[in-house]
Amino acid sequence: MKMKKVTATMLTAVMAAGMLTGCGGSGESAKKDDEPSVYYLNFKPEVAEVWETLAEKYTEETGVKVKVKTAASGQYEQTLKSEIAKTDAPTLFQINGPTGYNAWKDYCMDLKDTELYGMLLDDNLAIKDGDGVYGVPYLEEGYGIIYNEEIMDKYFATSGAKVKSMDEINNFDKLKEVAEDMTAKKDELGIEGVFASTSFAPGEDWRWQTHLMNLPIHYEYQDAGVTDEAEISFAYNENFKNIFDLYINNSCVDPAMVGSKSVDDSMAEFALGKAAMVQNGNWAWGQISQVEGNVVKEDKIKFLPIYTGVDGEEKQGICIGTENYFCVNSQASEADQQASLEFVKWVFGSDEGKKMVTNDLGFITPFNTFSADEVPSDPLAKEVIRYMSDENLETVSWDFLTFPSQTFKDNLGASLLEYATGNQDWDTLVEAAIEDWKVEKEATAQ
Repeated sequence: MKMKKVTATMLTAVMAAGMLTGCGGSGESAKKDDEPSVYYLNFKPEVAEVWETLAEKYTEETGVKVKVKTAASGQYEQTLKSEIAKTDAPTLFQINGPTGYNAWKDYCMDLKDTELYGMLLDDNLAIKDGDGVYGVPYLEEGYGIIYNEEIMDKYFATSGAKVKSMDEINNFDKLKEVAEDMTAKKDELGIEGVFASTSFAPGEDWRWQTHLMNLPIHYEYQDAGVTDEAEISFAYNENFKNIFDLYINNSCVDPAMVGSKSVDDSMAEFALGKAAMVQNGNWAWGQISQVEGNVVKEDKIKFLPIYTGVDGEEKQGICIGTENYFCVNSQASEADQQASLEFVKWVFGSDEGKKMVTNDLGFITPFNTFSADEVPSDPLAKEVIRYMSDENLETVSWDFLTFPSQTFKDNLGASLLEYATGNQDWDTLVEAAIEDWKVEKEATAQ
Protein backbone atom coordinates (compact mmCIF):
# COMPACT_ATOMS: atom_id res chain seq x y z
CA MET A 1 0.00 0.00 0.00
CA LYS A 2 1.38 3.39 -0.92
CA MET A 3 2.18 5.64 2.01
CA LYS A 4 0.14 8.41 0.49
CA LYS A 5 -2.93 6.17 0.73
CA VAL A 6 -2.28 5.34 4.35
CA THR A 7 -1.21 8.63 5.81
CA ALA A 8 -1.67 11.48 3.34
CA THR A 9 -4.08 13.13 5.75
CA MET A 10 -1.65 12.93 8.63
CA LEU A 11 0.97 15.42 7.56
CA THR A 12 -0.20 18.30 9.73
CA ALA A 13 1.45 17.63 13.08
CA VAL A 14 4.00 15.58 14.99
CA MET A 15 5.38 12.60 16.80
CA ALA A 16 6.78 10.99 19.86
CA ALA A 17 9.10 12.76 22.22
CA GLY A 18 11.27 12.35 25.34
CA MET A 19 11.93 8.88 26.70
CA LEU A 20 11.30 9.66 30.38
CA THR A 21 10.71 6.38 32.16
CA GLY A 22 8.47 5.63 35.10
CA CYS A 23 4.96 6.27 36.25
CA GLY A 24 3.33 9.08 38.08
CA GLY A 25 0.14 10.75 39.11
CA SER A 26 -1.36 14.15 38.69
CA GLY A 27 -4.43 15.70 40.21
CA GLU A 28 -4.97 12.68 42.47
CA SER A 29 -6.65 14.41 45.39
CA ALA A 30 -9.99 12.89 46.34
CA LYS A 31 -13.07 14.23 44.67
CA LYS A 32 -16.56 14.71 45.98
CA ASP A 33 -19.07 12.17 44.73
CA ASP A 34 -20.90 14.75 42.63
CA GLU A 35 -17.75 16.20 41.02
CA PRO A 36 -16.89 14.92 37.54
CA SER A 37 -13.25 13.94 37.12
CA VAL A 38 -10.88 12.17 34.74
CA TYR A 39 -8.57 9.22 35.36
CA TYR A 40 -6.27 8.59 32.40
CA LEU A 41 -4.22 5.40 32.30
CA ASN A 42 -1.31 6.35 30.05
CA PHE A 43 0.38 3.80 27.80
CA LYS A 44 3.58 5.68 27.00
CA PRO A 45 6.17 5.97 29.83
CA GLU A 46 8.39 8.19 27.70
CA VAL A 47 5.87 11.04 27.86
CA ALA A 48 4.46 10.48 31.36
CA GLU A 49 5.63 13.84 32.70
CA VAL A 50 4.10 15.70 29.76
CA TRP A 51 0.70 14.13 30.37
CA GLU A 52 0.95 15.04 34.04
CA THR A 53 1.70 18.65 33.11
CA LEU A 54 -1.25 18.70 30.71
CA ALA A 55 -3.48 17.36 33.49
CA GLU A 56 -2.31 20.07 35.88
CA LYS A 57 -2.87 22.84 33.34
CA TYR A 58 -6.35 21.56 32.53
CA THR A 59 -7.29 21.42 36.20
CA GLU A 60 -5.99 24.96 36.72
CA GLU A 61 -8.06 26.19 33.79
CA THR A 62 -11.30 24.27 34.39
CA GLY A 63 -11.27 23.08 37.99
CA VAL A 64 -11.84 19.49 36.82
CA LYS A 65 -9.45 17.06 38.50
CA VAL A 66 -7.41 14.85 36.18
CA LYS A 67 -5.45 11.90 37.50
CA VAL A 68 -2.73 10.41 35.30
CA LYS A 69 -1.20 7.03 36.00
CA THR A 70 1.41 5.54 33.68
CA ALA A 71 1.95 1.81 33.28
CA ALA A 72 5.51 0.52 33.25
CA SER A 73 6.98 -0.52 29.91
CA GLY A 74 5.39 -3.75 28.71
CA GLN A 75 2.90 -3.81 31.61
CA TYR A 76 -0.07 -1.87 30.23
CA GLU A 77 -2.50 -4.77 29.85
CA GLN A 78 -1.68 -6.09 33.31
CA THR A 79 -2.03 -2.63 34.84
CA LEU A 80 -5.33 -1.99 33.05
CA LYS A 81 -6.73 -5.31 34.28
CA SER A 82 -5.85 -4.32 37.83
CA GLU A 83 -7.09 -0.72 37.63
CA ILE A 84 -10.33 -1.37 35.73
CA ALA A 85 -11.57 -3.60 38.56
CA LYS A 86 -11.25 -0.83 41.15
CA THR A 87 -14.05 1.48 42.29
CA ASP A 88 -11.98 4.44 41.07
CA ALA A 89 -11.32 2.89 37.63
CA PRO A 90 -9.76 4.68 34.65
CA THR A 91 -12.29 6.77 32.76
CA LEU A 92 -9.93 7.13 29.80
CA PHE A 93 -7.63 4.36 28.61
CA GLN A 94 -6.00 2.94 25.51
CA ILE A 95 -6.28 -0.08 23.25
CA ASN A 96 -3.74 -1.07 20.63
CA GLY A 97 -6.11 -1.95 17.79
CA PRO A 98 -8.62 -4.67 16.88
CA THR A 99 -7.06 -7.28 19.17
CA GLY A 100 -7.12 -4.84 22.07
CA TYR A 101 -10.72 -3.93 21.32
CA ASN A 102 -11.76 -7.58 21.43
CA ALA A 103 -10.21 -7.86 24.88
CA TRP A 104 -11.78 -4.66 26.26
CA LYS A 105 -15.02 -4.21 24.29
CA ASP A 106 -17.11 -4.47 27.47
CA TYR A 107 -15.47 -1.27 28.71
CA CYS A 108 -15.42 0.73 25.47
CA MET A 109 -18.03 3.48 25.15
CA ASP A 110 -19.52 4.14 21.72
CA LEU A 111 -17.88 7.37 20.50
CA LYS A 112 -19.67 7.80 17.18
CA ASP A 113 -21.64 10.86 18.32
CA THR A 114 -18.76 12.60 20.09
CA GLU A 115 -16.80 15.68 19.01
CA LEU A 116 -13.61 13.64 19.41
CA TYR A 117 -14.63 11.24 16.64
CA GLY A 118 -15.74 14.20 14.55
CA MET A 119 -12.24 15.67 14.79
CA LEU A 120 -10.68 12.81 12.80
CA LEU A 121 -9.40 13.72 9.36
CA ASP A 122 -10.16 10.17 8.23
CA ASP A 123 -12.86 8.37 10.19
CA ASN A 124 -11.79 5.04 8.68
CA LEU A 125 -8.86 5.10 11.08
CA ALA A 126 -11.15 4.52 14.07
CA ILE A 127 -11.90 1.14 15.64
CA LYS A 128 -15.45 0.28 14.63
CA ASP A 129 -17.83 -2.54 15.42
CA GLY A 130 -21.14 -2.60 13.57
CA ASP A 131 -22.51 0.94 13.67
CA GLY A 132 -20.44 1.88 16.72
CA VAL A 133 -17.07 3.60 17.13
CA TYR A 134 -15.09 2.37 20.11
CA GLY A 135 -11.51 3.58 19.66
CA VAL A 136 -10.20 6.88 18.26
CA PRO A 137 -6.51 7.08 17.23
CA TYR A 138 -4.55 10.05 18.52
CA LEU A 139 -1.18 9.79 16.75
CA GLU A 140 0.80 8.19 13.97
CA GLU A 141 4.32 6.88 14.53
CA GLY A 142 7.17 5.38 12.58
CA TYR A 143 10.10 3.12 13.29
CA GLY A 144 13.10 1.77 11.43
CA ILE A 145 16.87 1.76 11.79
CA ILE A 146 18.03 5.06 13.24
CA TYR A 147 21.52 6.09 12.18
CA ASN A 148 24.05 8.77 13.05
CA GLU A 149 24.94 10.46 9.78
CA GLU A 150 28.26 11.75 11.14
CA ILE A 151 29.52 8.23 11.83
CA MET A 152 28.29 7.03 8.46
CA ASP A 153 30.03 9.91 6.68
CA LYS A 154 33.24 8.96 8.51
CA TYR A 155 32.83 5.41 7.24
CA PHE A 156 32.21 6.53 3.64
CA ALA A 157 35.59 8.30 3.74
CA THR A 158 37.51 5.14 4.78
CA SER A 159 39.67 3.23 2.32
CA GLY A 160 37.68 0.53 0.53
CA ALA A 161 34.28 1.60 1.88
CA LYS A 162 31.57 -0.57 0.35
CA VAL A 163 29.38 2.45 -0.46
CA LYS A 164 29.89 6.19 -0.65
CA SER A 165 26.46 7.37 0.55
CA MET A 166 23.36 6.20 2.41
CA ASP A 167 21.44 6.29 -0.89
CA GLU A 168 23.32 3.15 -1.92
CA ILE A 169 22.06 1.20 1.09
CA ASN A 170 18.64 0.16 -0.18
CA ASN A 171 18.49 -3.58 0.51
CA PHE A 172 19.67 -6.13 3.04
CA ASP A 173 22.68 -7.38 1.10
CA LYS A 174 24.13 -3.89 0.91
CA LEU A 175 23.32 -3.17 4.57
CA LYS A 176 25.04 -6.41 5.62
CA GLU A 177 28.10 -5.65 3.49
CA VAL A 178 28.40 -2.19 5.03
CA ALA A 179 27.76 -3.32 8.60
CA GLU A 180 30.37 -6.06 8.46
CA ASP A 181 32.93 -3.71 6.91
CA MET A 182 32.19 -1.14 9.63
CA THR A 183 32.68 -3.82 12.28
CA ALA A 184 36.11 -4.59 10.82
CA LYS A 185 36.90 -0.85 10.97
CA LYS A 186 35.25 -0.06 14.32
CA ASP A 187 38.50 1.10 15.95
CA GLU A 188 39.13 3.45 13.04
CA LEU A 189 35.56 4.73 13.32
CA GLY A 190 35.75 5.12 17.10
CA ILE A 191 32.71 2.92 17.77
CA GLU A 192 32.18 -0.18 19.90
CA GLY A 193 29.74 -1.73 17.46
CA VAL A 194 27.69 -0.87 14.40
CA PHE A 195 24.40 -1.53 16.21
CA ALA A 196 23.50 -0.64 19.77
CA SER A 197 22.81 -3.62 22.01
CA THR A 198 19.82 -5.85 21.39
CA SER A 199 17.86 -5.46 24.63
CA PHE A 200 16.35 -8.51 26.32
CA ALA A 201 16.13 -7.51 29.97
CA PRO A 202 12.65 -8.36 31.35
CA GLY A 203 10.02 -6.24 29.55
CA GLU A 204 12.62 -4.77 27.17
CA ASP A 205 12.26 -7.09 24.17
CA TRP A 206 9.37 -5.34 22.38
CA ARG A 207 11.61 -4.04 19.60
CA TRP A 208 12.13 -7.64 18.44
CA GLN A 209 9.07 -9.72 19.41
CA THR A 210 6.72 -7.00 18.17
CA HIS A 211 8.35 -4.40 15.94
CA LEU A 212 10.83 -6.64 14.13
CA MET A 213 8.39 -9.56 13.91
CA ASN A 214 6.05 -7.15 12.13
CA LEU A 215 8.17 -7.40 8.97
CA PRO A 216 7.78 -11.12 8.19
CA ILE A 217 4.10 -11.03 9.14
CA HIS A 218 3.52 -7.98 6.94
CA TYR A 219 4.95 -9.75 3.91
CA GLU A 220 3.12 -12.98 4.68
CA TYR A 221 -0.18 -11.08 4.85
CA GLN A 222 0.70 -9.24 1.66
CA ASP A 223 1.34 -12.49 -0.22
CA ALA A 224 -1.96 -13.95 0.99
CA GLY A 225 -3.93 -10.76 0.35
CA VAL A 226 -5.21 -10.69 3.93
CA THR A 227 -5.02 -8.40 6.97
CA ASP A 228 -5.05 -11.17 9.58
CA GLU A 229 -4.61 -14.94 9.76
CA ALA A 230 -5.71 -17.63 12.21
CA GLU A 231 -2.52 -19.54 11.38
CA ILE A 232 0.84 -18.45 9.98
CA SER A 233 3.49 -20.31 8.02
CA PHE A 234 6.26 -17.89 9.10
CA ALA A 235 7.34 -18.01 5.47
CA TYR A 236 9.69 -15.07 5.94
CA ASN A 237 11.45 -16.42 9.03
CA GLU A 238 14.81 -16.48 7.25
CA ASN A 239 14.41 -12.78 6.49
CA PHE A 240 13.76 -12.12 10.17
CA LYS A 241 16.86 -14.17 11.00
CA ASN A 242 18.91 -12.18 8.47
CA ILE A 243 18.48 -8.85 10.23
CA PHE A 244 18.39 -10.24 13.77
CA ASP A 245 21.72 -12.01 13.24
CA LEU A 246 23.16 -8.83 11.74
CA TYR A 247 22.13 -6.91 14.85
CA ILE A 248 23.56 -9.31 17.41
CA ASN A 249 26.76 -10.11 15.50
CA ASN A 250 27.75 -6.48 14.82
CA SER A 251 26.79 -4.99 18.16
CA CYS A 252 28.28 -3.11 21.08
CA VAL A 253 27.81 -6.19 23.26
CA ASP A 254 28.44 -9.91 23.00
CA PRO A 255 25.26 -11.88 22.21
CA ALA A 256 25.64 -13.69 25.54
CA MET A 257 25.03 -10.39 27.34
CA VAL A 258 21.80 -9.27 25.66
CA GLY A 259 19.64 -10.62 28.49
CA SER A 260 20.94 -7.91 30.79
CA LYS A 261 20.42 -4.98 28.40
CA SER A 262 17.52 -2.53 28.46
CA VAL A 263 16.22 -0.17 25.80
CA ASP A 264 17.72 2.67 27.87
CA ASP A 265 21.14 1.00 27.62
CA SER A 266 20.79 0.66 23.88
CA MET A 267 19.71 4.26 23.36
CA ALA A 268 22.52 5.54 25.59
CA GLU A 269 25.08 3.62 23.52
CA PHE A 270 23.78 5.32 20.40
CA ALA A 271 23.60 8.74 22.06
CA LEU A 272 27.21 8.49 23.25
CA GLY A 273 28.51 7.57 19.80
CA LYS A 274 29.37 4.00 20.74
CA ALA A 275 27.12 2.72 17.94
CA ALA A 276 26.23 4.02 14.50
CA MET A 277 22.74 2.50 14.29
CA VAL A 278 19.86 1.37 16.47
CA GLN A 279 16.39 0.02 15.69
CA ASN A 280 13.70 2.17 17.28
CA GLY A 281 10.99 4.71 16.54
CA ASN A 282 10.74 8.47 16.28
CA TRP A 283 9.83 8.63 19.98
CA ALA A 284 13.49 7.85 20.72
CA TRP A 285 14.84 11.34 19.98
CA GLY A 286 13.74 12.73 23.32
CA GLN A 287 15.64 10.02 25.14
CA ILE A 288 18.73 10.29 22.94
CA SER A 289 18.91 14.07 23.28
CA GLN A 290 18.64 13.91 27.07
CA VAL A 291 21.43 11.39 27.63
CA GLU A 292 24.25 13.16 29.49
CA GLY A 293 27.14 13.47 27.06
CA ASN A 294 24.96 12.98 23.96
CA VAL A 295 27.00 13.54 20.79
CA VAL A 296 24.25 13.00 18.20
CA LYS A 297 23.35 16.25 16.46
CA GLU A 298 19.75 17.08 15.57
CA ASP A 299 20.52 17.46 11.88
CA LYS A 300 22.51 14.22 11.76
CA ILE A 301 19.96 11.68 13.02
CA LYS A 302 18.06 9.87 10.28
CA PHE A 303 15.98 6.77 9.49
CA LEU A 304 16.80 3.80 7.28
CA PRO A 305 14.15 1.14 6.50
CA ILE A 306 14.57 -2.27 8.17
CA TYR A 307 15.83 -4.36 5.29
CA THR A 308 15.55 -8.15 5.57
CA GLY A 309 16.25 -9.45 2.06
CA VAL A 310 12.72 -9.47 0.66
CA ASP A 311 12.44 -9.18 -3.12
CA GLY A 312 11.80 -5.59 -4.18
CA GLU A 313 12.66 -4.07 -0.82
CA GLU A 314 14.47 -1.24 -2.59
CA LYS A 315 11.01 0.37 -2.65
CA GLN A 316 10.31 -0.33 1.03
CA GLY A 317 9.91 2.54 3.45
CA ILE A 318 9.90 2.58 7.24
CA CYS A 319 7.11 1.08 9.36
CA ILE A 320 4.32 3.61 9.93
CA GLY A 321 1.10 3.22 11.88
CA THR A 322 -0.39 3.49 15.34
CA GLU A 323 -1.27 1.33 18.31
CA ASN A 324 -2.68 4.26 20.22
CA TYR A 325 -6.47 4.50 20.40
CA PHE A 326 -8.38 6.39 23.06
CA CYS A 327 -11.30 4.61 24.71
CA VAL A 328 -13.71 6.01 27.26
CA ASN A 329 -14.82 3.63 30.01
CA SER A 330 -18.43 2.65 29.32
CA GLN A 331 -18.78 1.62 32.97
CA ALA A 332 -17.87 5.09 34.29
CA SER A 333 -20.51 7.64 35.25
CA GLU A 334 -21.93 9.77 32.46
CA ALA A 335 -20.40 12.84 34.10
CA ASP A 336 -16.93 11.28 34.17
CA GLN A 337 -17.31 10.09 30.59
CA GLN A 338 -18.13 13.60 29.46
CA ALA A 339 -15.30 15.05 31.55
CA SER A 340 -12.87 12.62 29.89
CA LEU A 341 -14.04 13.62 26.41
CA GLU A 342 -13.75 17.32 27.29
CA PHE A 343 -10.20 16.79 28.55
CA VAL A 344 -9.10 15.04 25.35
CA LYS A 345 -10.81 17.71 23.23
CA TRP A 346 -8.91 20.39 25.16
CA VAL A 347 -5.57 18.58 24.71
CA PHE A 348 -6.00 18.24 20.94
CA GLY A 349 -8.14 21.29 20.26
CA SER A 350 -7.09 24.20 22.47
CA ASP A 351 -4.14 26.44 21.64
CA GLU A 352 -2.31 25.55 24.85
CA GLY A 353 -3.00 21.84 24.49
CA LYS A 354 -1.98 21.70 20.83
CA LYS A 355 1.24 23.54 21.58
CA MET A 356 2.23 20.86 24.09
CA VAL A 357 1.09 18.07 21.77
CA THR A 358 3.35 19.42 19.04
CA ASN A 359 6.36 20.58 21.04
CA ASP A 360 6.37 18.32 24.11
CA LEU A 361 4.48 15.15 23.25
CA GLY A 362 5.69 15.50 19.68
CA PHE A 363 2.71 13.68 18.18
CA ILE A 364 1.79 13.41 14.51
CA THR A 365 -1.94 13.66 15.03
CA PRO A 366 -4.88 12.55 12.85
CA PHE A 367 -7.09 15.48 13.88
CA ASN A 368 -8.46 18.37 11.81
CA THR A 369 -7.73 20.78 14.65
CA PHE A 370 -4.06 21.00 13.63
CA SER A 371 -2.95 23.29 10.81
CA ALA A 372 -0.20 22.66 8.30
CA ASP A 373 2.20 24.96 10.15
CA GLU A 374 1.83 23.07 13.44
CA VAL A 375 4.70 20.75 12.62
CA PRO A 376 7.34 19.03 14.73
CA SER A 377 10.74 20.28 15.68
CA ASP A 378 11.71 16.72 16.58
CA PRO A 379 14.18 15.52 13.90
CA LEU A 380 12.91 11.93 13.86
CA ALA A 381 9.31 13.09 13.55
CA LYS A 382 10.45 15.09 10.52
CA GLU A 383 11.99 11.91 9.16
CA VAL A 384 8.68 10.08 9.56
CA ILE A 385 6.93 12.85 7.66
CA ARG A 386 9.61 12.67 4.96
CA TYR A 387 8.96 8.96 4.46
CA MET A 388 5.20 9.47 4.60
CA SER A 389 5.50 12.03 1.81
CA ASP A 390 7.67 9.88 -0.49
CA GLU A 391 5.33 8.44 -3.12
CA ASN A 392 8.14 6.27 -4.50
CA LEU A 393 8.22 4.15 -1.35
CA GLU A 394 5.73 1.72 0.11
CA THR A 395 5.00 1.85 3.80
CA VAL A 396 5.19 -1.20 6.04
CA SER A 397 1.94 -1.17 7.97
CA TRP A 398 1.74 -2.01 11.66
CA ASP A 399 0.39 -5.54 11.27
CA PHE A 400 1.57 -6.45 14.76
CA LEU A 401 -1.75 -5.04 15.92
CA THR A 402 -3.19 -8.39 14.83
CA PHE A 403 -0.73 -10.50 16.83
CA PRO A 404 -2.87 -12.91 18.85
CA SER A 405 -1.85 -11.92 22.38
CA GLN A 406 0.81 -10.59 24.69
CA THR A 407 1.55 -14.20 25.58
CA PHE A 408 2.50 -14.89 21.97
CA LYS A 409 4.87 -11.94 21.98
CA ASP A 410 6.36 -12.84 25.35
CA ASN A 411 6.97 -16.44 24.24
CA LEU A 412 8.61 -15.25 21.02
CA GLY A 413 10.80 -12.85 22.98
CA ALA A 414 11.90 -15.64 25.30
CA SER A 415 12.76 -17.84 22.30
CA LEU A 416 14.72 -15.03 20.65
CA LEU A 417 16.75 -14.56 23.81
CA GLU A 418 17.50 -18.28 23.95
CA TYR A 419 18.54 -18.20 20.30
CA ALA A 420 20.71 -15.10 20.72
CA THR A 421 22.57 -16.64 23.66
CA GLY A 422 23.13 -19.93 21.85
CA ASN A 423 20.68 -22.02 23.87
CA GLN A 424 18.09 -22.72 21.14
CA ASP A 425 18.30 -23.38 17.41
CA TRP A 426 16.37 -21.31 14.90
CA ASP A 427 14.15 -24.12 13.62
CA THR A 428 12.85 -24.73 17.14
CA LEU A 429 12.04 -21.04 17.47
CA VAL A 430 10.14 -21.04 14.18
CA GLU A 431 8.11 -24.12 15.08
CA ALA A 432 7.21 -22.66 18.48
CA ALA A 433 6.12 -19.33 16.96
CA ILE A 434 3.85 -21.04 14.44
CA GLU A 435 2.23 -23.18 17.13
CA ASP A 436 1.90 -20.33 19.64
CA TRP A 437 0.19 -18.15 17.03
CA LYS A 438 -2.39 -20.86 16.32
CA VAL A 439 -3.06 -21.64 19.98
CA GLU A 440 -3.35 -18.00 21.02
CA LYS A 441 -5.59 -17.10 18.07
CA GLU A 442 -7.91 -19.97 19.00
CA ALA A 443 -7.93 -18.86 22.64
CA THR A 444 -8.79 -15.24 21.84
CA ALA A 445 -11.53 -16.34 19.41
CA GLN A 446 -13.43 -18.12 22.17
